[in-house]
Amino acid sequence: MKRLFSILAITGLMTFGNVQAQDSTAAAAPATEQVADSTATATTDEAAVAPTEEAAAEEVTFTQSMKKRFIEGDPIYMGAVLLCLILGLAIAIERIIYLNLSTTNSKKLVEEVEAALKSGGIDAAKEVARNTSGPVASIFFQGLDRSSHGLDSAEKSIVAYGGVQMGQLEKNVSWISLFIALAPMLGFLGTVIGMIVAFDNIESAGSMEPSLVAGGIKVALLTTVFGLIVAMILQVFYNYITAKIDSIVNDMEDASISLVDMLSDYFNDKK
Repeated sequence: MKRLFSILAITGLMTFGNVQAQDSTAAAAPATEQVADSTATATTDEAAVAPTEEAAAEEVTFTQSMKKRFIEGDPIYMGAVLLCLILGLAIAIERIIYLNLSTTNSKKLVEEVEAALKSGGIDAAKEVARNTSGPVASIFFQGLDRSSHGLDSAEKSIVAYGGVQMGQLEKNVSWISLFIALAPMLGFLGTVIGMIVAFDNIESAGSMEPSLVAGGIKVALLTTVFGLIVAMILQVFYNYITAKIDSIVNDMEDASISLVDMLSDYFNDKK
């Protein structure tokens, strides 16, 4: 009887232990689910933060990127390329200002000179040309000033002074074309020297490792890129300046022909 009671007691204890284990497992399950949920939430938050950090990294401006690349290049060749850009832009801006100030309404000037020539003669026409700025008015004044020596002398004076004014318009423009050609050549020179340095490093180390050649090749490529960028920028200004000069020269030629015709009619009327 005692033995049976002991067996029943042991069985009851085992049953109670299993029930307690099941309860603890059931209680741990929600905690595990909570941990999993918190881990998933943290992962989601990290995934949300990652694009934000990437977006912040992508917010680097083009100017900042170019500045960084410029600093990474060789200072000798980068400095020479930068000097080409500064001098070229300075000359280009000076020429643009000068050409814009030299632009006049040639048709209006021809009409005013013609009216003054008919009403007041040569002196009145010279006064109109003197009070007007620009190369066309200067050519008119020189032609009218030499008209007292005859029509041929006035025509020669117009042609000669037209060449002088054209030279003034084209002053220093050749320097811009020089910098356009020089900037890429300096970049290519930096490229060649950078490659030579890279191969010297390989020769000294006796092995081909990317770290030995990466620096030299990077400098080589950066000098080439900046040389081409400078050339493209100056080329835009150069084309604008040459187009402006051509426009002014065409106005000068048309106005000179009109002045010769006006002087011819004036002298014919006096006869």
